[in-house]
Amino acid sequence: MSKIIVLMGAPGAGKGTQARLLQQRMGLPQISTGDMFRALLKTETPLAGEVRPILASGQLVPDELTIRIVRDRTGREDCGEGYILDGFPRTTVQAEMLEQIASEQGHHVIAILVDVPFDVLEKRLTGRRTCPVCGEIYNVYFKPPAREGFCDVHPEVHLAQRADDNAETIKTRLMTYQRDTQPLLDYYDATDRLRRADGTREPEAIYADIEQAVTGEP
Repeated sequence: MSKIIVLMGAPGAGKGTQARLLQQRMGLPQISTGDMFRALLKTETPLAGEVRPILASGQLVPDELTIRIVRDRTGREDCGEGYILDGFPRTTVQAEMLEQIASEQGHHVIAILVDVPFDVLEKRLTGRRTCPVCGEIYNVYFKPPAREGFCDVHPEVHLAQRADDNAETIKTRLMTYQRDTQPLLDYYDATDRLRRADGTREPEAIYADIEQAVTGEP
């Protein structure tokens, strides 16, 4: 049976890297709610007409409307063999709605958490530095440049730190993630469909675990 992969992970866990690898190697489309909304707003369909004023006002799109957008996008031909969901579901109500979509499409839902301890995530995010010229990414804890504060490729260029990569902001982001995501983890745990991949390792080792979880499921 083809799979709907619900990929989860805290900021800095490396979820994006794994989503790209899954897409490249398994040929499954990666679908995010943000991409779906942006694509929809470029159309003149009745569904777009419902969503446009909600997003323009800064409100959250209601679950019922979100699920219609997900059903519309995932019902297309490129999703026939399964797909990867990024950013959906966000609530247990949405997860239950996804079960209905999976049943309609003949897919099996599997949830995968790229699991990284919060103290490691904090170091990954607060230690991140980037070269403003070439975009090379360093980390003062895990991948420091040869000369502190300067790019290896452009040794005259000072490395930059994103404004939101400070300890206070990172802690808030991680606490928010934990609060919002824990009910989903509990939901998939209770239905024995949650798989965890140790996200502290190299990307290839993480991917190997995810691939086994996906292909080894019934």
